[in-house]
Amino acid sequence: MNDTSLNQLLQQFVDFLSLEKGYTANTCRAYTHDLEDFLQYFMKNRALPMTIDADNTDADASDIDAVSGLVIRGYLGQLHKQKIKKTSIARKISSIRTFFKFLEKHGVITENPAESVLTPKQEKPVPSYLTVDEVFRLLDSIDTKNLNGKRNRAILETLYSAGIRVAELVGLDVPDVDFSGKTIRVRGKGNKERIVPIGAPALSAVQAYREALQAQKDISANGKGPLFLNKNMGRLTTRSVARMLSKAALEAGLTVPVSPHDLRHSFATHMLDAGLDLRMVQELLGHKQLSTTQKYTHVSIDRLMAAYDDAHPRK
Repeated sequence: MNDTSLNQLLQQFVDFLSLEKGYTANTCRAYTHDLEDFLQYFMKNRALPMTIDADNTDADASDIDAVSGLVIRGYLGQLHKQKIKKTSIARKISSIRTFFKFLEKHGVITENPAESVLTPKQEKPVPSYLTVDEVFRLLDSIDTKNLNGKRNRAILETLYSAGIRVAELVGLDVPDVDFSGKTIRVRGKGNKERIVPIGAPALSAVQAYREALQAQKDISANGKGPLFLNKNMGRLTTRSVARMLSKAALEAGLTVPVSPHDLRHSFATHMLDAGLDLRMVQELLGHKQLSTTQKYTHVSIDRLMAAYDDAHPRK
C-alpha cells in the first residue's frame, strides 16, 4: 500500500469489506461511519487540523502509527461520557479492531493497538417473539384479494416458514425457490449461500403471488428476476417490508410492534419449543457461532421453568 492519506487507507479497507468479504452496503456504511468518528477524535486530540471527509485526502497515513491502546481507550471513555449504548460501543470497537487488523496484515502498521482493548460487557436481552397463535393471527389477517395482498402474505409466510433475515428475503430471485424440493437458496452474511427448507403454506402463497403477477403484469412466474417486487416492478427494500409488516401487525390487532426480525425470533423459538436440536436451528438460521443461537433457548427455558413451577407437587 503506497497511499499516503488516511482517507485512502479507509477507502481501501471498505473496498476490502465489500469486494473480498462480501459485506452489504449497509454494513460498509456502518464501518465507515464508525471509523470516521474515531479518526476525527484521534486527529483532534493530536492537534491535527485535517478532517476525514470525502473532500480532504491530505491527512498523512503515517500518523496512524501514533494510535495506541491508550488512544482507543480515551475514545471509548468519551463515548461512555456521551452515554452511547454499550451495544453501539461494542460495534465501534469491533470496527476499529478489524480496521487495524487489516492495516497490520498489509504492513501499514506493525501491531494492532486495538487488540489490548476489551469490549464492554453487554446485557443479552431475550429476543422478542410472537406466540404461535399470534403468528397465525397475523398471517391469516392478510387480505389476499389483490396483488399486493398476495405478495404480502407470501412475504410473511416465507419469513416465518424459513426463518430468514429480511435482507435475505429481499435478495431472493425466482430461481432460488425449489418448489419440488421445498427449499430456497439464501445468500446470507458475507454473501454465503445456504439451502433452507420452506413449508407448503409459504410455497403455495409464493406460487399464488407469482401467478397473479403473471396474469396482471405479464411478468413470468418462472423468470430470473427478483422474487418479490415493489409497485414499480423492481426489487423490494428491507425498509418497505418492515413498514408493511408493522401495518399488518396493527391491522391484525397485535398490541406490540412487530419487525421482520421478530418473525425470525419467533421461528427459532417455536422450532426449539417443538424439540428441534439447537445445532439444527443454528444451521437453519445461518449462524456462524452456536452461542448466537443459544440466546433463543432462554425463552424456552423460562417457559419450561414456569411450567415446572406450576406442575411440580413440591412447590
